[in-house]
Amino acid sequence: MRALALTAPRRLELLDVASPALGPHDVRIAPAAVGVCGTDFHIWSGESNFHFDAQGRAIPFEQSPQILGHEITGTVVEVGKAVRDVERGARVVVDQGRNCRSERREPPCEYCASGHSHQCEHYTEHGITGLPGGFADELVVPAVNVLPIAGDVPFATAAMTEPLACVLHCVDMGERAHTRYAFAGSGPRVRTAVVLGAGPAGLLFVQVLRSVLAFAGAIVVCDPSAEKRALAQALGATAVPPSELFAAVMQVSGGRGSEYLVEASGAGHVFALIPRLLRKQATVLLYGVGHGDAGLSLLNPLQWRELTLITSVGASGGFDADGRPSVYRRALALLADGSVQVERLLTHRYRGLHEVPRAFAGAHANADYVKGVAVLA
Repeated sequence: MRALALTAPRRLELLDVASPALGPHDVRIAPAAVGVCGTDFHIWSGESNFHFDAQGRAIPFEQSPQILGHEITGTVVEVGKAVRDVERGARVVVDQGRNCRSERREPPCEYCASGHSHQCEHYTEHGITGLPGGFADELVVPAVNVLPIAGDVPFATAAMTEPLACVLHCVDMGERAHTRYAFAGSGPRVRTAVVLGAGPAGLLFVQVLRSVLAFAGAIVVCDPSAEKRALAQALGATAVPPSELFAAVMQVSGGRGSEYLVEASGAGHVFALIPRLLRKQATVLLYGVGHGDAGLSLLNPLQWRELTLITSVGASGGFDADGRPSVYRRALALLADGSVQVERLLTHRYRGLHEVPRAFAGAHANADYVKGVAVLA
């Protein structure tokens, strides 16, 4: 089969590789639409490599090429002999993370047992940790890792299940934490929220705050791109460039500042903006990754304010009765019923494996780029 593999930092090659073997509890998928994620860019650039050997050392891509793509949808083309609840021809979303439930490991580790499968002691991920990803003709995953796509939801829309699930998990972690300010309950309420970054994650956070948490207060979104700010504005936020952020937060909050902030930009220098925006003991969700342009000293003013810092990653969650991931199922349902709209976020489409390298050739740095998706079928 063909696969687009990262054979060295910044070098993608279309290779002929062996088709993956199908186990009795597995399904074989023909990928249909696969999202291009910020994590893919980090891996492609060589900034990140999550494929480690037994000693915890990163294995060079020259030694073990990485097939990227972890936001995966597709069609089931073959099922293992022990699979009873997935049929050939099914349109599915893939949970790319393999955990204790995926591997039928008993007893499960403490993280899987407590509903935090993304932190599984044995966790691996297709497209990230060395396992092959979705930029290929075929992919084999455990049947318990796929969810059916209901109705006529397009594959490209359903490919946003994984990023939306990550956002839902992050918000869930914030809701479960012991915080001074909350969106519901008898204590002090969040009145003003701030989202730093209007990329796909930031725009999903805006919609989750509105549609899932039913937050009716002010949401201020900051991004240097006018095109992205327009999208945030259309989703019900007040969107401003960095130079106007402080004034906007003070205006909509009546001078109080924000009780809830999401860092979704991955830009370290924005931490210098945060302290003036927040009330003491506010909640900060640290969602963006990267932050290579700043030092730890920028955290000092945050500590003095006794902020609650939520450091969440991935689409972790418990399992439904059928053993499938509950957070993914919630995310897919929100996309299917229109509670979360993603069509306007999908600004760039790449048709076929041979076009996917274009996604890494600089388009993502353009002001009008929000999210790319590879359309493979």
